[in-house]
Amino acid sequence: MPVEPTTLATFIAAACIVVISPGPDTLIILRYTLASGRRVGLATVTGVQLGLLVHTTAAAVGLSLIIVSLPALYSTIAVFGALYLAWLGYQSIYAGVVSLGESRGPVISSAKGIRDAAITNVLNPKVIFLFLALMPNFVRPERGDVPLQFATLAATLIVINTIWQVSIALMAEAARGCLAEARIQRLLSWTTGLILIAFAIGLITEHAI
Repeated sequence: MPVEPTTLATFIAAACIVVISPGPDTLIILRYTLASGRRVGLATVTGVQLGLLVHTTAAAVGLSLIIVSLPALYSTIAVFGALYLAWLGYQSIYAGVVSLGESRGPVISSAKGIRDAAITNVLNPKVIFLFLALMPNFVRPERGDVPLQFATLAATLIVINTIWQVSIALMAEAARGCLAEARIQRLLSWTTGLILIAFAIGLITEHAI
């Protein structure tokens, strides 16, 4: 086994704490599931995991370390991520406005769910830092095959994240019937949009060059 059981158990406990902490990913999954149903919600979950695979690859080849070591580049990625969150926030608010004259807001496609979740995750500087701050603490060079250890930890994180986020999507789908009223959907759209924009402002304030 590439990672000893006690180390893996400790990592799983730490990863669970990180995963259940709410962030943009969670908000997008909730919003898209409530707006367009389980299929789109699960597609959005898939997009998040694709983003994590990108981070895993970047960290494994040393790209993440390079990004963090160059403050200007790290901040630039953060700002682009913030701008994308702000754009998603605007789209959510606009969907609420458009639905004023309709029984429901615009339908979100599975492709949009995958794309938005993946891009949001890839451009999230906190996820880059997570891979560099959390993972190395559980890699034991003396055991050999460091890349395999890292891959095992990353795969474990993705599995935990998938289980948690699929649960969120399914719970949102279960609550969708109670929240189907157009007025409630508009409120959810506007609230989600404002929170995403707040996340964006926080990122820009923290990382602006």
